Amino acid sequence: RVADGRKVLRSSIREFLCSEAMFHLGIPTTRAGTCVTSDSKVVRDIFYDGNPKSERCTVVLRIASTFIRFGSFEIFKPTDEYTGRKGPSVNRNDIRIQMLDYVISTFYPEIQEAYSDNSIQRNAAFFKEITKRTARLVAEWQCVGFCHGVLNTDNMSIVGLTIDYGPFGFMDRYDPEHICNGSDNTGRYAYNKQPEICRWNLGKLAEALVPELPLEISELILEEEYDAEFEKHYLQKMRKKLGLIQLELEEDSKLVSELLETMHLTGGDFTNIFYLLSSFSASSFSDPSELEDFLEKLTSQCASVEELKVAFKPQMDPRQLSMMLMLAQSNPQLFALIGTKANINKELERIEQFSKLQQLTAADLLSRNKRHWKEWLEKYRVRLQKEIESVSDADAWNTDRVKVMNSNNPKYILRNYIAQNAIEAAENGDFSEVRNVLKLLENPFQEAEGFREVKEDAEEEGATATAAACARETRSRLPYCSKPPLWASELCVT
Repeated sequence: RVADGRKVLRSSIREFLCSEAMFHLGIPTTRAGTCVTSDSKVVRDIFYDGNPKSERCTVVLRIASTFIRFGSFEIFKPTDEYTGRKGPSVNRNDIRIQMLDYVISTFYPEIQEAYSDNSIQRNAAFFKEITKRTARLVAEWQCVGFCHGVLNTDNMSIVGLTIDYGPFGFMDRYDPEHICNGSDNTGRYAYNKQPEICRWNLGKLAEALVPELPLEISELILEEEYDAEFEKHYLQKMRKKLGLIQLELEEDSKLVSELLETMHLTGGDFTNIFYLLSSFSASSFSDPSELEDFLEKLTSQCASVEELKVAFKPQMDPRQLSMMLMLAQSNPQLFALIGTKANINKELERIEQFSKLQQLTAADLLSRNKRHWKEWLEKYRVRLQKEIESVSDADAWNTDRVKVMNSNNPKYILRNYIAQNAIEAAENGDFSEVRNVLKLLENPFQEAEGFREVKEDAEEEGATATAAACARETRSRLPYCSKPPLWASELCVT
């Protein structure tokens, strides 16, 4: 790709911290062993905007049982009828057999043992297992608001791990269409598209396994297993996040949907709202002051008028939008080359929302948000009451409920602004903030009481500490569990 293959400090720190964060969240992932930087420099145009800068070369040691991916099997891809491109090992089914034998015998030995005398059944069992693992993996991502950023077949692990931390991001304000990758102009890898795109990638793996696994078999497995496994695992996880530990009711799915809709309407912080819910009591509605206190806490985690104005600020120049609308009417073919109706509709929606926000006061927003949350909390209270009625000891149930919620709703995640603060300090030679953040992410579910910043070895890093402090002082220090400051909305990861 006419590139030098060198990684830089900025992206290395992000990958190092996030792969460790995911592991401690209990999500299958590759690990990070070390992060080593040097004085060698490379030039990078970070935002592809013609403003390149020199950055320090860095190496991350990544650890996993294997780095074989779905895309590894696409080396056998036959010639594409449209592009003329083909895999470098086209027609080499002997290599495909070797790869399958290696993957299944090494990483799925129980499947190899169970179907040692029938390769088609063995390969079908393997495909079924990787389908279920992938479905569970993406369900875990959705439940912590993690967005991968580039979910192509080469970023999908053959053993169901989170792999390749490029332009990832944890979602702050809940937005089902959130895009973490600044260069994903079409939203192909948006938060709500992740389950669908992982399913699509499994379909591509299925194609790459032919003839060792006939497509009619793998497609049937995908049809029967993927959605069912995703929905089952997602709902199980969401029940734990909401403390629904006693009963499994059909209505639970709707309760989750309505919670997410309320978060969306109020611009609620995904991580902090879930974390707060463990302190909600089913008896709160009988005490108006207790309910009001809880509503205050919830609404403090919702987007302010200023944050919403930044979020819905129109992205197109009015003249550009006018031209696009005119083209859509007069020359649809030309319009199709430069835009989509979905993008235009989204921009029109942004303009309408932005216009409404100009008239909205902070008091109006607070009142509206409290109303939305009160409506959902009443439904949640009714559901918790059903839990209470099914147990003999309500106090013991509540203790268990809070424990389960606090071990499934992280207090700390690697927010972009936290990573950025650590990166800026490291680029100035001070790695103490990277170590602080790493230590915090190793205990994501625990209150960091008595948390002390890691002090660098004075001889090793003391000389650079002053310069790094200057960089940090430019941005006010917030608790690591805070929803992002307004300046964080300007951060762009590509």
